[in-house]
Amino acid sequence: MKIELGKRFWLALTAAILILTFFVVGRNFLHAVRINRQINRLEREAEMYRARIAEDSLLIERLRYDDYLEQYAREHYNMQKPGEKVYIIR
Repeated sequence: MKIELGKRFWLALTAAILILTFFVVGRNFLHAVRINRQINRLEREAEMYRARIAEDSLLIERLRYDDYLEQYAREHYNMQKPGEKVYIIR
């Protein structure tokens, strides 16, 4: 008893394999695109934090000097010396 597989069977099998392959490859491609977007976003965020760290390091270095520390406190925290009048203009 020999079973003959017809032309329709092979066409259906080929179509099923192609459709499955398309969905698997397409899904993986979309996943790769999402991951690349996330990597780019995280790299931009890391660069922003590196720049912020550089600015803060410079500020810390400047605040080691008393003259700059006094100026910074006056400008950012509205501090004043005893008996001194300060007018804030915005």
